[in-house]
Amino acid sequence: MLSVQNVAVAFGGTYLFKDISFRLGAGDRVGLVGKNGAGKSTMLNLIGQTNSPTEGSLALEKNLKIGFLKQDIDFVKGRTVLEESYQAFDEIKALERSLEKINTALAEREDYDSESYHDLMVELNEVTARYELIGGYHYQGTTERILLGLGFQAEDFHKKTDTFSGGWRMRIELAKLLLQENDILLLDEPTNHLDIDSIIWLEGFLKKYKGAVVLVSHDKMFLDQVTNRTIEIVAGRIYDYSTPYSKYLELRKEIITQQKAAQKNQEKQIQQTEKLIEKFRAKASKASMAQSLIKKLDKIDRIEVDVEDNQAMKLSFPVAQQPGKIIIQAEGIKKSYGDKKVLLGVDLEIARGTKTAFVGQNGQGKSTLAKIIMNEVDYQGNCALGHNVMIGYFAQNQAEYLDGKLTLLETMQEAATDENRSRVRDMLGAFMFRGEDVEKRVNVLSGGERNRLALCKLLLSPFNVLIMDEPTNHLDIRSKNVLKEALKKFEGTLILISHDRDFLEGLSERVIEFKEHKLKEYLGDIRYYLEEKNLDSLKELEKKEKTVLQKENNGQQDYQLQKKVKGLKNKQSKLERIIADLEKEIKAIDLELEINYEATIAQENFFESYHQKKELLQEKMLAWEEVVESLMELEA
Repeated sequence: MLSVQNVAVAFGGTYLFKDISFRLGAGDRVGLVGKNGAGKSTMLNLIGQTNSPTEGSLALEKNLKIGFLKQDIDFVKGRTVLEESYQAFDEIKALERSLEKINTALAEREDYDSESYHDLMVELNEVTARYELIGGYHYQGTTERILLGLGFQAEDFHKKTDTFSGGWRMRIELAKLLLQENDILLLDEPTNHLDIDSIIWLEGFLKKYKGAVVLVSHDKMFLDQVTNRTIEIVAGRIYDYSTPYSKYLELRKEIITQQKAAQKNQEKQIQQTEKLIEKFRAKASKASMAQSLIKKLDKIDRIEVDVEDNQAMKLSFPVAQQPGKIIIQAEGIKKSYGDKKVLLGVDLEIARGTKTAFVGQNGQGKSTLAKIIMNEVDYQGNCALGHNVMIGYFAQNQAEYLDGKLTLLETMQEAATDENRSRVRDMLGAFMFRGEDVEKRVNVLSGGERNRLALCKLLLSPFNVLIMDEPTNHLDIRSKNVLKEALKKFEGTLILISHDRDFLEGLSERVIEFKEHKLKEYLGDIRYYLEEKNLDSLKELEKKEKTVLQKENNGQQDYQLQKKVKGLKNKQSKLERIIADLEKEIKAIDLELEINYEATIAQENFFESYHQKKELLQEKMLAWEEVVESLMELEA
């Protein structure tokens, strides 16, 4: 499908990576990992053909379609959700413009017998045939079905995209990629700004994806759920293993241990050989033997140990003075943004020393409540802080508050107090900003580096309560692990807003779910919360099964009902097989048309046969819908 051959990328004469080679095939779901700045996004851009390598080449199959979901989504303002989704259909939209132009020209003409009018009619027939062939009459319905499947409501379709949060915009972009039916999906941090429900949905989709997937993610659980292969970029090299991320780490550790042992044994052999050479050199009768050993030594392939990058920031959160027993007392909190209601009379109490996770879909009010606690937005109700409460607040976009014109050192010195100003350089060093790094300007830092700097700056002020809103966005896996360990040891009160299940696991003893403008409490960590949500779904299923069982025990009438249900289910299964076969046949024809359009349409009765298949598919789909509706009525 795609081959990367001896690729290198250099900036200013310094290589980011060099001599990189690997192949991508259908069904490969690759986790591209490495620390911030290793070159992961650069590699995605090379595969996505948005950048060119300094050296080497990429070989792609003919007509290969690549879909690229980047970290930053840039929508054209003013488009609705549907209009933005329709951007997936470049050719269909171009044909629509052509049809409009031809029809306008025909409406203005009256020379019906002229050759030019005849040419216009021929062009109209050709464009119309192509338009129908690639789904021009069905793409709008298909788009709406996929958007509904991604969680949008019908009333959302005509809203402007700029009124939606980053997570929902990500879903629109995902919808476009689905509609395009790409051969390779490139996903750069797809879980950033997605809520847990959205991440679980995306996992399900990617597991079933038939093409190749290459994704950059710092979400360990997401990588383990989705990928079947891991490529890590370390110090300009890659390590490629056909396993998910966690298994890859275990294998890599074993291999490095084996390499070190083999290298140690080899070194012993080399030292023994060198001693013999020195011994034999001293004797003329043994000179030829010494030369033979020297040649043997020159031919030895020296065992190299894989490069390990063990650099990590050092982080701890010291607690300021002891606060009162009640940290936050919120009652009857209401908040709306214009017509959009976010929180409707919610109550919340946070006790000293507790660790609480805020979870829920994007737009449900998690960050809003954090801002209300910090008194950053207007609201209705009462929110009071307890005695001696000192809050350290890490906002979702904390890195954006940094002044890009300042250097790292200036940023820290500006926020420092007389007591800690002398420790600024040491603090930067603990966050992996050493030597000349501290003189860099903030605007040249990567997203992960900015987040590290924002965390470092946070430590300049004393606090006994820590509120962190999506602190792991853009942090690499090693930095996230350091942050997690520091939060585990934090002896103050923690409120954590995050979508990263692996990061949240073991960090809280209480989960607050934000849903439909209200709060629901779960006394446990994120694993307990997810299990409870699954149990709720199972309980609903049990209720339905119980109803069916009761009907079975109610005599002959219920027997006839079950007989009818069974018949409908058999019919449903048969229709689903027919539909699957028809879709497969139509897809094969569509592929033939893309490869050799002229030869394919030249086949006898081609269009008649093709339209019959599509009409039959539509007929079977309608029949299937009727059967499903009948089943739902019977089983209700």
